[in-house]
Amino acid sequence: MKNNDILRRLRYIFDISDSGMMKIFSLAEHEVSRAEISDWLKKEDDPAFQPIYDKQLATFLNGFISLKRGKKDGPQPKPEKTLSNNLILRKLKIALSMKTEDMLDIFDLADIPISKHELSAFFRHPDQSQFRLCKDQYLRNFLYGLQQKYRPEADQP
Repeated sequence: MKNNDILRRLRYIFDISDSGMMKIFSLAEHEVSRAEISDWLKKEDDPAFQPIYDKQLATFLNGFISLKRGKKDGPQPKPEKTLSNNLILRKLKIALSMKTEDMLDIFDLADIPISKHELSAFFRHPDQSQFRLCKDQYLRNFLYGLQQKYRPEADQP
């Protein structure tokens, strides 16, 4: 999935305003302007569209963790330079204080049957033989499941 799509979906699912987005970035000790956020949220065919890079999305997710769980003592974690779907899933799990069962329930809401073992494989170290790469379809469906949980009224006519 593209980073801009992930940012757009998270903003929609959690109904985050522009100022809320700016606050989330500031919680990760990174200042962004309303114009930058607006350009990241535009569709790709818009001339003002700007891609959000991995480091910026990682910064947003770190700020989202601080927003949902509270800021931890000590220095803020440094944003990763490259993000994988596995890492995005892990950061969302942390931010939303989810246990394995909670995540399985989210996948069920998206009609994606996944076992505990398949899910745990997404969170293993890449060097382990049981590690499994989280493909776009899993991340997309996880975000859809979050939407079903947090914005169920959006699907009603």
